[in-house]
Amino acid sequence: MPETQAEQPRPTGEQRRARWALTVGRLVFLLLAAGVLFKLSGSSSAQAHRQDVSAAQATTQAADLASEGRETFRFDTFGDQAFWGGTLQLHKAIEGAKFGGVGPGVSPRTALAVGLKVDSDALPADLKQAIQQGQVNLDDPAVTLALLKLKAVVGLTGFFNADGSLSSIGIQCALCHSTVDNSFAPGIGHRQDGFANRDLDVGTIVSLSPNLQPIADLLGTDVATVKKVLAAWGPGKFDAELFMDGKAFRPDGKTAATLIPPAYGLAGVNLHTFTGWGSIPYWNAFVANLEMHGQGTFFDPRLDNAAQFPIAARNRFGHVTSANDQITEKLAALHAYQLSLLAPPAPKGSFDQAAAARGKRLFNGKAQCSTCHVPPLFTEPGWNLHTPGEIGIDAFQADRSPTHMYRTTPLKGLWAHQKGGFFHDGRFATLADVVDHYNSFFNLGLTPGEKRDLVEYLKSI
Repeated sequence: MPETQAEQPRPTGEQRRARWALTVGRLVFLLLAAGVLFKLSGSSSAQAHRQDVSAAQATTQAADLASEGRETFRFDTFGDQAFWGGTLQLHKAIEGAKFGGVGPGVSPRTALAVGLKVDSDALPADLKQAIQQGQVNLDDPAVTLALLKLKAVVGLTGFFNADGSLSSIGIQCALCHSTVDNSFAPGIGHRQDGFANRDLDVGTIVSLSPNLQPIADLLGTDVATVKKVLAAWGPGKFDAELFMDGKAFRPDGKTAATLIPPAYGLAGVNLHTFTGWGSIPYWNAFVANLEMHGQGTFFDPRLDNAAQFPIAARNRFGHVTSANDQITEKLAALHAYQLSLLAPPAPKGSFDQAAAARGKRLFNGKAQCSTCHVPPLFTEPGWNLHTPGEIGIDAFQADRSPTHMYRTTPLKGLWAHQKGGFFHDGRFATLADVVDHYNSFFNLGLTPGEKRDLVEYLKSI
């Protein structure tokens, strides 16, 4: 007989059941583990997808909000035509007697002379060609009306009757805080939103209004005095506090109006205006309601202080309501658009690069500028206000604000608003004058060469 292996004993029924249970248990474990892994993988993938979708949606919503804000900034009157046209009747002076208004009317040449700008992108090609060929009479108010119909006059909206005459006129944010690049002609070009219009003679434009009596009544004076006040402003200035405190002139006899500031480079900047009245949306609401005279809602109990703001307190300007609020729902989009307006980089060749590099070291060192103008915001993160004494100037303008202080001005894009001078009222004609002031006030000991280098850096920011 050949040799054979010993026969293995067969498992008992109980052993077979135990092995089966173990095998099934292992299988279930593997299936559960696979399911968990699949679920986790799917969950992670789905979560990532949701995050991607959410990020994309947020980006789209932010872009949509800024786009909406751009329309508001450029074209929305907030219903203020009821004041500029309905009350002051400014539209009648613009169209002139020939079209049912009063006086000679405002021609395009006159409009450009007082700092109004024309958006070349709103002009039809045939009109551009006619202007270039000298076939358009720039001394004819009818051409101004045609430009208003095209929505080509930056910051102004004309409302028209069926016969082509004006029924009213309204203003927008862009009137003061936009200009053009002059690419077509002086005063005519592509819009530059956020740029301060330092050519705009607001006082002269307002003084054209046939009915200034409501302003005289508000200020408790006569029309002749109102015209004197408006004439004193000059190009690039506006007095936002006049309707609050009635102070038209500084103690030295000069106008109390301040320079029109840029509306770009404000992302990350805490307080707005030269004296830090409030945030950007606060000031938007303030201006839209109390300066543009739109129809909306505004609340600020600080204006109840009759000692500081007698006119505002008397007229309850801190408690404005409107049955037809055309402002409040637009503040978020307007804010978003303003935050999207980056400060423009200094043009190539507009400053000495080597000197600017030396000036930057001075800015952050010996000159101590960065102590307050903290890069890259170039103002203090957080509380960015100083007493008048801390910066070595008088308190007149600061005391017209609820803060009684001055804000550290953000310096980005400084090169683009040098016209009219520096500080809130333009008291320093040049950047060199500003540097001289601080060099003396803080005893910095800057040499003439260092001061020149610092100016070149300021021009480069």
